[in-house]
Amino acid sequence: MIGYTCKYTPIELLAGFGGETFLLNDEADNFDYAQRVSHINLCSHAKALLEYVNAHGLKEIVLVNCCDSTRRVYDVLAEQGMDFIYMMDLPHENNECSRQYLKAELLKLAKAYGRYTGRKFDYELFAASFDQMQRASKPMQDFIAIAGGRISDGVFDKIAEQTGMLTVNMTCNANRCLDKPQNLQSADFDEVMEWYAAELLSQIPCMRMSDVARRRELTENPYLKGIIYNTVKFCDYYGFEYENLRKEVSVPITKIETDFTMQSYGQLSTRIGGFLESMGMSSSAAGGSVAKGESKVENTKNKKGKYFAGIDSGSTTTNVAVIDRHGKIVDSVTVRTGAKAQRGAEKAFEALKIPRSEISSIVATGYGRNNIAFADDSVTEITCHAKGAYYINDEIRTIIDIGGQDSKVISIDEKGNVKNFVMNDKCAAGTGRFLENMARVLEMSIDELSTIGLSWHEDLTISSMCTVFAESEVVSLIADNKSVPDIVHGLNKSVAAKTSNLVSRVGLASRVMMTGGGARNKGVAGCIEDLIGEKLIIPDNPDLCGAIGAALFAAGR
Repeated sequence: MIGYTCKYTPIELLAGFGGETFLLNDEADNFDYAQRVSHINLCSHAKALLEYVNAHGLKEIVLVNCCDSTRRVYDVLAEQGMDFIYMMDLPHENNECSRQYLKAELLKLAKAYGRYTGRKFDYELFAASFDQMQRASKPMQDFIAIAGGRISDGVFDKIAEQTGMLTVNMTCNANRCLDKPQNLQSADFDEVMEWYAAELLSQIPCMRMSDVARRRELTENPYLKGIIYNTVKFCDYYGFEYENLRKEVSVPITKIETDFTMQSYGQLSTRIGGFLESMGMSSSAAGGSVAKGESKVENTKNKKGKYFAGIDSGSTTTNVAVIDRHGKIVDSVTVRTGAKAQRGAEKAFEALKIPRSEISSIVATGYGRNNIAFADDSVTEITCHAKGAYYINDEIRTIIDIGGQDSKVISIDEKGNVKNFVMNDKCAAGTGRFLENMARVLEMSIDELSTIGLSWHEDLTISSMCTVFAESEVVSLIADNKSVPDIVHGLNKSVAAKTSNLVSRVGLASRVMMTGGGARNKGVAGCIEDLIGEKLIIPDNPDLCGAIGAALFAAGR
């Protein structure tokens, strides 16, 4: 079996020699092996490819030099030795000169593979392979497209399951489409390869090519209802296209970043869920039904209590808000989540004053939302924070939420509906966890950290974008006898800078509310105000915003 990764790989030519090919597109459990034999910042797809080859003992591979990372993979594998490894050079254009160049490349590959296998090219096998090719789909019903850079099979399947509707993979290695050869049986091999080179280059181009105008065909289908745009960590090609697309397309679009593992799907599912909810899809269609199982708290579905509860199960704290039938908040509680979301939610309910038997319906939100067995439904924190913030102040249009595990900025319309949102990528920098780590380094409580930076004198800068490196900077500043207030002010500026970048991506609207535990940090809030030039509205209990929104959804059920 011959592994390949790129849609420009001449798999039909290999089939003409009796070769069997398969697309290398699996995610990896980890990158332990890849990081021993390559650089840590190598593209995550390239690292996943190295992991697959090592784990499965793949002996044959054909690569296309579509990027530097692929070249590095070739260097590593060629050094380690394989039965057959080949790198094909791909031109950037689709013109006569490029087609002749690619034809020459195909002839060289044919010679190399024929020599390796000892077989001759069979036109019938070549032509038949076009019938077996999985062709790019052109849906004739409503669908969501996953576009952009390649996405692993496992993550695609998870997203497709979560959307609850037809989801089409239109990423770079999935939109392969070639016409079948006609009337070439009597042509000589050079003529067949000349035709084949033209077909390969006539596909909808990837972002590596010079002229990418035809990529608009991917987003011009009248049945397209939304775009989930994927970028691969440490790969820049497709970020440029996303910036243009989000200004041009009329359908909803959101950007995700994947790293060819399943480890970040928790955060990813929040983005997808919030995107689907902003499209008006129900939480059940958005993969929001909660996991059912044993619980010490009785499920209340279909009971007619007087109250409705929302649970915001975060990585650090679990917040519960209870409202009555008039929408008034009658009870609330905040507890530490602990090791299990289910147990944290149970502790929160045990601390409520409202009897459990009088609560009619419960909706869960937050990272642990799908693990609260006694909840009746779940909604993402994106939508819940929007609803809760709008409930508190219906004039706000932008919400900044700095939670324990992520930061997000949400834009809402005059009715409180989500217009757009962005979240931080898979990194703790700029989140509550970052501030907790820094408080530990400085040997103070998180409450002390939130105010001590207000009395700063020297304007220090924490430059690192990584929590681990930022911690090293703090240690160095301590060694240089810098004052703690000045160091904390530098940390506050670092968090604020990352947050203001998110704000700029959404677009700042007047009346900005800050929610989540991070809103209690006066130093961070002040630095954000300085950067965005807007006064922040901070609720009396900013931690409860998501739980209030969830309670309102419970009442709406």
